[in-house]
Amino acid sequence: MAKESKTNAMRILDRKKIMYETITYECEEFIDGMHSADITGVPYEQSFKTLVMEGKSGGYYVFVVPIAKEVDRKAAARVVGEKTVDMIHVKDICTVTGYIRGGCSPLGMKKAYPTVFDTSAEQFEKIYISGGRIGLTLGVAVKDLLQITGGKLADITSS
Repeated sequence: MAKESKTNAMRILDRKKIMYETITYECEEFIDGMHSADITGVPYEQSFKTLVMEGKSGGYYVFVVPIAKEVDRKAAARVVGEKTVDMIHVKDICTVTGYIRGGCSPLGMKKAYPTVFDTSAEQFEKIYISGGRIGLTLGVAVKDLLQITGGKLADITSS
């Protein structure tokens, strides 16, 4: 069997000698996180999506939240010191991050953007995030994700 090609996210983890779990699945195009979790068998609560938002100042921010929840835009803006934050347009995802929709990982973007993980992540030793391409999920320790991204934890989801 051919050796799987590494994504930027995987290369970063390898370089830092951080252990991670890879889960691959067949998928031709974007599917949401709920469907990905159904396919991989990963619990919804431990599956997180990566959302990139732009602040009123023009800065970009990365928010990592459970797949079944939405970002509370007011709370997210407060955490990053912005008046407002809005999702970037789908057509801009690759330009801003280097990734495509459905394969956007908080690790290995074109630039290091301020990153915030929802506080619900801290109840798990490991969470599952996109591995940097459609059909690839990575299980990584929360403490390692926070360290690599320079991220912080905050309550950024709406109930």
